[in-house]
Amino acid sequence: MKIAIPRERRAGENRVAASPETVKKIKGLGLDVVIETGAGLGSNLPDRVYQDAGAEIAPDAASALAGADIVLKVQRPLLAGEGDLDELALIPRGALLLGILNPHNSRDHVAAYAAAGVNALAMEFMPRITRAQVMDVLSSQANLAGYKAVVDAASEYGRAYPMMMTAAGTVPPARAFIMGVGVAGLQAIATAKRLGAIVSATDVRPAVKEQVQSLGGSFVAVENEEFKQAETSGGYAKEMSDDYKRQQAALVAEHIKKQDIVITTALIPGRKAPVLVTREHVASMKPGSVIIDLAVEQGGNVEGSELGKVVTTENGVKIVGHANYPSRIAESASLLYAKNLLALLQSLHDKEKGVTLNWDDEIVKAIALTRDGQIVHPAFADAVREVQTV
Repeated sequence: MKIAIPRERRAGENRVAASPETVKKIKGLGLDVVIETGAGLGSNLPDRVYQDAGAEIAPDAASALAGADIVLKVQRPLLAGEGDLDELALIPRGALLLGILNPHNSRDHVAAYAAAGVNALAMEFMPRITRAQVMDVLSSQANLAGYKAVVDAASEYGRAYPMMMTAAGTVPPARAFIMGVGVAGLQAIATAKRLGAIVSATDVRPAVKEQVQSLGGSFVAVENEEFKQAETSGGYAKEMSDDYKRQQAALVAEHIKKQDIVITTALIPGRKAPVLVTREHVASMKPGSVIIDLAVEQGGNVEGSELGKVVTTENGVKIVGHANYPSRIAESASLLYAKNLLALLQSLHDKEKGVTLNWDDEIVKAIALTRDGQIVHPAFADAVREVQTV
């Protein structure tokens, strides 16, 4: 059974779907691993480290993917017209495709996987159950994004984070406000605290209040009845009512005036990111303040943020909208993502049959988009019709 890892070709993507460690363990399962040359260079992983781990190096994508039973990707494969190569056309019919496929924003790709006969599994749909924790790519990648956001804010901020007492005077500590306390937000709180900032955070989910406080941050929220019911069974934030948003905005408006660093992380699966920081909020902030919008790729939490740009406002506030934050710390992100994929492969592996899918397993059912030429995920059942009527 052949596992192929092609080089990522989407703009700005430096991660790779395998590490030397995971290659060794995949080989230990009795599977062959073929990696396209240069696939790991963006993560400081040259071909030789994969060869030393037992992988075969292919000269191009076509030879890497030829005859592949399983294809490991970071981002979804390119389709015809998206780049210089139609990656999907190179994946054999019946092959298993694992990756962060972003189907909510690429429904046409879901239809294309079905048409190509590729069995596509979206790793970001991994259910939040105990046995799937080690496979949770959203958590592994968001954790690093939260860390990198604080580091990037420090590089843009013209002052120090911690309080410093010197003979020449005292440098006051920076005030950092984290908006959205998921995995990325919690790591941002912990990192900003370690760097010496005074940290506060807000979220619509009541369960995170104690987590924020346990990391040394203060919690900022309108704690009414709606707030107490603001979390889904899957652990995600619900979208709040307009009335709650107004109350929360008023509280934030007063709090944000005093902040030096603001990091926004709020996302709603399959929806445009909610606006948390308005132009009025930005205008109230001090010159030299920095805002990092981690949700910029889904429309942004901050009015005025621009994808892939650092915008300086008229009042001297920097709004940072870097794309693909995990790729900005690619080596660490790749090592963790590769382990997520390995854990899934190990769970699907049978000593006699190799990697096989139990389509009734709750993990497989949650992440499967297509099977045997059909779209099987209920959220995308109409993707074929949508594509056909465009």
